[in-house]
Amino acid sequence: MRICYLDCFSGISGDMLLGALVDAGADPAEIARGIAQLGLEGVSLAFEKTSRRAIAATRLKITAPDEKKHRHLSHIEKLIQGAKLEPRVEQRSLAIFRRLGEVEAAIHEIPVEKVHFHEVGALDSIVDIVGTCLALEALGIDEIHCSPLNVGSGTVECDHGTLPVPAPATAALLAGKPVYARGPALELTTPTGAAVADTLSASFGPLPAMHLASIGYGAGGRDFAEHANVLRVLIGERSTATEAPTVAVIEANIDDLSPQVLAYASERLMDEGALDVSLQPLLMKKGRPGTLLRVIARPEDLDRLAQLVFAETSTLGLRIYPAERRVLAREFVEVETAYGKVRMKVAETGSFAPEYEDCRRLAAETGTPLRQILSEANAAYRKRTNG
Repeated sequence: MRICYLDCFSGISGDMLLGALVDAGADPAEIARGIAQLGLEGVSLAFEKTSRRAIAATRLKITAPDEKKHRHLSHIEKLIQGAKLEPRVEQRSLAIFRRLGEVEAAIHEIPVEKVHFHEVGALDSIVDIVGTCLALEALGIDEIHCSPLNVGSGTVECDHGTLPVPAPATAALLAGKPVYARGPALELTTPTGAAVADTLSASFGPLPAMHLASIGYGAGGRDFAEHANVLRVLIGERSTATEAPTVAVIEANIDDLSPQVLAYASERLMDEGALDVSLQPLLMKKGRPGTLLRVIARPEDLDRLAQLVFAETSTLGLRIYPAERRVLAREFVEVETAYGKVRMKVAETGSFAPEYEDCRRLAAETGTPLRQILSEANAAYRKRTNG
């Protein structure tokens, strides 16, 4: 699978993203041909090399007539559907505009069919979005991932007047996503950039494991003193060693709880979806023996599992921090033993181990020592592998 990672340390806009993808190897002529199929009169695009804080980057320049009209979502959809683009280009473009329409409709409390696209419906935004989808297709990108987004701060001027940064549409699009503000008091993430990231990204977090093939830098309109105003894209093939986007670690030091209750709490946490739970002996203040409870959780399970720790233990506070987790790709292979079937976990490196719960169940059912069943399962897998 070919993946693209959006490194948004200076935010993201449609022109920065398209410039970065061209910088990473997308053919500008191929993109121009696709844009021409939209039938937009007087529209042309050019890519020029520039630099931001001494980093070479590609800048997109769009020439378009000064339009006063606003477009409804249906008008833009018909424009894209009539262009006879590649299926995935059309699908991605329509999805981005549909997402923008839904957000605008919610902000103004009107049906999505009545949404007037202002800045978003302008010709340059259509070129940014469709051009980005054309470039992704030209590079063979199957999946997009995104870093936390620097949204900027201050205010921005638009058709609705002066608005805070992030603008209402940007904020709505990025609800539930990791964002922050750093650098000059300007809009760094635009609604168009936020819509592309929100609609197309499979995850938001650290760089996925990949065999890096190309890197591109797309230049923003200004050159800041604080940092290079570029969007970086990293493109490559997904590595067989998978990396979870980000896991959450939940910790508590406990010195006033029964071991039986701690063991039960650990079982509850595992049953409720924790990736791992461990108990570690501690020597706490005033010489008290205690226990460190550590829970590894998926980000989406964090709040629920944290509440479970409060409910099932005596702790009054938790430490929570993000961490990266890498695991080897693996598969399950079933082997037949004299005591029954056992699943074997087989890693990409060739290492293997019997599934503990299968062996435990057979030991209980047959009255056979667990270590004997483990040994039989290992032998059965070696025999199967070696023929």
